[in-house]
Amino acid sequence: MTNHSEYYYDFDRNVKTLKHFSSKEFDSPDEKGSGKKMCPIFLKKLDTCREQAGVTFKISSGYRTVEHNKKVGGVINSAHTEIPCKAVDIVAVNSRERFKILQSLIQNGFNRIGLGKGFIHVDESEKSQDVLWHYY
Repeated sequence: MTNHSEYYYDFDRNVKTLKHFSSKEFDSPDEKGSGKKMCPIFLKKLDTCREQAGVTFKISSGYRTVEHNKKVGGVINSAHTEIPCKAVDIVAVNSRERFKILQSLIQNGFNRIGLGKGFIHVDESEKSQDVLWHYY
């Protein structure tokens, strides 16, 4: 049996309180239903950020299987592959959107943020805290 956290088993009950997201938005493309491997507490916090920012948070990547992570060039110990998963990439196509998303993430206590061309990565992994990096 896989060793899952208590949050994994309570996912359906907890995710129903989300206003802006559904679990399938966080699925790894190669594993239907894998969005349920996301941490509901992380998702509630992200939902609050979305509400506060007032812009759509289109998720380009949530949970990833190890295979999919390798396919997209993710690092070996990617936060996207952890269960429960506490990592997402949010599409950000212009400077105004990017600012609003980034501002809401910081105001709501996220402190691991990566900026890419067209996306913002945010996670709550156990890696270094209070960091902001770029992918280009």
